[in-house]
Amino acid sequence: MKQVLNVFKIGGGVLDDEAQLHAFVREFGQVAGRKILVHGGGKGASQMLQDLGIQPQMVQGRRITDAATLDVVTMFYAGKTNKQLVAALQSAGTNALGLSGADGNVIRAIKRPVKDIDYGFVGDLPADSVDAGLLGTLLEAGLTPVLCAITHDGQGQLLNTNADTIASTVARALAARYEVELHFCFEKDGVLADINDEASVIPEIQPAQYAQLKAEGVIAAGMIPKLDNAFAALEAGVEKVVIEHALKINQLVKTVLCRS
Repeated sequence: MKQVLNVFKIGGGVLDDEAQLHAFVREFGQVAGRKILVHGGGKGASQMLQDLGIQPQMVQGRRITDAATLDVVTMFYAGKTNKQLVAALQSAGTNALGLSGADGNVIRAIKRPVKDIDYGFVGDLPADSVDAGLLGTLLEAGLTPVLCAITHDGQGQLLNTNADTIASTVARALAARYEVELHFCFEKDGVLADINDEASVIPEIQPAQYAQLKAEGVIAAGMIPKLDNAFAALEAGVEKVVIEHALKINQLVKTVLCRS
């Protein structure tokens, strides 16, 4: 029987707010068993870019990453954010190890090809990009890997990679070894039927219902790539995907995505 592995992804408000961050790490520390944490960068990276006179560029929620931007987001994601998060986790009793994709060659990406848009130094993740063996070794040693949104191409080039994609790909890579539950944590209690009604959490979504909710515009904008990743993970063997509030991960109100 496989052991349960929980893969959590956080970003946004949690990372930008010290009080929320410490509330999250307390909740995270109460999650029993093996776990992995993946994080984005929050708004701090964009603020740092502006402070340095670099105008942040976003297209469809994805950051255009030129050489100067890559330098800044690497410092911010793999340095300041990752290490502050690891330190906070240690203070809450979670023995965490912060990693970029280059560390231990744990995540090897490929630079996104130029099509309609040149995203610059942005990495995409092929199916075999994650070293599941290394992550398994760390987990079995009692460590909690904390992965930032910086990967590499194996040729010395760092790449900025979407944290939702990293979380989904890591979950899929480990599904053969563990019973994986993938958690996307943000500032809502789950997927809302009415964006203006915090109590309208949809408790369960199946693929056909997801297609209908997209067609009706109930699910739109930034939630679409998040849920697309989630359903792809389910199809690839992940046991469960949960959309939940980052500060309420041990509570019952949340959205669970199902294969059928």
